[in-house]
Parts: sequence; C-alpha cells; structure tokens
Amino acid sequence: MLILLNKPYDVLCQFSRDGDRAVLADYVARKGVYPAGRLDRDSEGLVVLTDDGRLQARIADPKFKQEKTYFAQVEGVVGEDALERLRLGLLLNDGPTLPAKAKAVAEPGWLWPRTPPIRVRKSVPDGWIELTIREGRNRQVRRMCAAVGLPCLRLIRWRVGDWTLEGLAPGQWREA
Repeated sequence: MLILLNKPYDVLCQFSRDGDRAVLADYVARKGVYPAGRLDRDSEGLVVLTDDGRLQARIADPKFKQEKTYFAQVEGVVGEDALERLRLGLLLNDGPTLPAKAKAVAEPGWLWPRTPPIRVRKSVPDGWIELTIREGRNRQVRRMCAAVGLPCLRLIRWRVGDWTLEGLAPGQWREA
C-alpha cells in the first residue's frame, strides 16, 4: 500500500501520540503504514506512507538519491549568486551537500493559506525558491537556504520521486 499525504503545518511526522500535538494518525486512519522519510513539524507537504518496509527504506535512504522538490518562501531577495551556491553544493556543519537544482520562482498558484500565517515584515522583502535535492538530512533545505543568506519562512515539499502533491489539500491523502 502506498499513500500520499499533504501534511499540514504543525503536525508531527509520526503516528504515535506525543502529548497533545497533532500526528499523522489524526489524518490517516490506516494501520500498518509508516512514513518513508520525515518532514519537520514546521514544514508542510508531501509525505509518502507505505506498509512495504523495503520500499520505505528505498525512498528514505539517501544512497538511492530519490529527488525531492521543495518550495521555500525565504526572507530576502533571491539573487543569482545564492542560487548558484545552492547549485554547486554547500558545506554545512554536518558536511557538504550534493549539488541542488535551484531557481527563483513566483509564489505557487496552487498554494493554500497557512494556519497560522507566516510573519510578514513590511521592511524586508521575501521571495520563493524551487529547490530539488537528492538527500534528506535533518532540516537540510532550511539550513541550505540560511547558509546563502535566505532564511526560510515557509517550506513545502511538493515532490518525492514521481509522486507529487497535485490535487491534495492540507490534511488530505490518496492511495497511489
């Protein structure tokens, strides 16, 4: 079984309850499925769930270099120099990243409002980056954006391999 879930903001990417925080079980009532990779509580978007342990490992394991595409709303003006640094790979505190595909984009037309909304500062511009990576280290996209001087305000995973969020509102899921 393979399930695609649009994980909302502020939901823990686990099924077991941890205090009063929302978890995946609040959205997917299927037993025996587990996330293939994780999304931080403050990130939104595609989580692939499966009951196939081998498939779960293949999707989550960086050695298989499964591409993941993110849309990041960042604080600051997205310049070509920052994008080029992302494309070449960066040195983070846990080692170098692989080169990424990175481009400045307009705010996605399919974007839903976030609850709560992000903080907006009238004196600081923001922009959007579409970033595709083949790794999945802890908070990697946020750390990459910060390393080029563009802190993440909002982060949405759009794609994992061939699967996308297309047609899924926050909290919705479908079998793939």
